[in-house]
Amino acid sequence: IRTWNLSSLWRWPAREGDAAWLKVVPPFFAHEGQLLARLAGHPVPRLLGHEGTRLLLAPIAGDDLYDADLSCACAMVDLLVDLQASWQGRGDELVALGAPDWRGPAFTRAAAGLLQRRAAELPPAPQDRLAAFVDGLPQRWAAIADCGLDDGLLHGDCHRGNFRGAPGRLTLLDWGDCGAGHPLLDFPAMLTRVPAPWVDTLRQHWDAAWRRHRPQADVARAAALLAPIAAMRQALVYQRFLDHIEDAEHPYHRADVPDWLQRLDEVLCAWSGTLRTSAS
Repeated sequence: IRTWNLSSLWRWPAREGDAAWLKVVPPFFAHEGQLLARLAGHPVPRLLGHEGTRLLLAPIAGDDLYDADLSCACAMVDLLVDLQASWQGRGDELVALGAPDWRGPAFTRAAAGLLQRRAAELPPAPQDRLAAFVDGLPQRWAAIADCGLDDGLLHGDCHRGNFRGAPGRLTLLDWGDCGAGHPLLDFPAMLTRVPAPWVDTLRQHWDAAWRRHRPQADVARAAALLAPIAAMRQALVYQRFLDHIEDAEHPYHRADVPDWLQRLDEVLCAWSGTLRTSAS
């Protein structure tokens, strides 16, 4: 069906009916099978069986929805939020399944380690800003917790192209990037891959979707506080790829870590500018 440098998806002959789908992933995505088993009955791929890095999935009728319209994108947000709401405060269960831990303490340690390895690739001023950001992460995490949403299930790459089906019958695919973390870390993948005029509408819809579950939550403030964390998380994701893939695959991702560190610096500069404007 498709193949890319980190995994592949095959149509597998079956005795009756539609052929099954065989997904093969690298070892650092092996938790996907465990998670899909736990999410059985939800709008995710139906797992027929899994062993290590191989997953046998029931076929999913419909189309890939890269070009879904705004109404369908809002329905995708509803699906994600409803699923995540049932996992609030259950991060330990996800880590026990082998999913990465993107919660405050683990994230802060990983971010500090990444800067030790890669910050020298940036000019001095960004190095200083990123170091200050990492030093301030405990306070930032505390402020995020005060916004009223708990850590839980993070999809990790929730954009229109990772949905399949049709309006009213959606399935959320590709859980390899999932983990235990703040659910609003799923903002960027969706909002950076839709037409710019949609962004405000989707933000407002996301806010309303969470308020149905957590009426007192300050979703907008949590999302703003998480913006630089989301950029740092992308740098960490790509460093994880580089640490585990074969050398021949490195050219595909070699520039991703410094690129995301640079984007993090841009977010921090924009944040600082907003604070100065507000203060004046």
